Amino acid sequence: MSVYQKVYGEFKEMYYGSAAIGIIASSCLGAIAAMFILMTGHGVWQMLQLFLVVMISMGYNTAVLACLPAKQVFNSLVGSVSVNLLFILYYGIMMML
Repeated sequence: MSVYQKVYGEFKEMYYGSAAIGIIASSCLGAIAAMFILMTGHGVWQMLQLFLVVMISMGYNTAVLACLPAKQVFNSLVGSVSVNLLFILYYGIMMML
């Protein structure tokens, strides 16, 4: 069994608690990513990146509130966390250089 299947099984088993924790985690990571993006400027490129981060984070919240199936909610959580972490890592590394 893959890691994805194990984590999804735990998510599905404790859906309501996991969804609530996911909303908090996704929103916090999205806010950190947005902060890093805005720290580099306010140009068109930064605004497009900010739009992407906000839409991805809001997408997970929407999936939970729309009562979509657990698999779709879990996949949107994985996507939201992945995209936000990529932005955080990219801008974190760029600020250290």
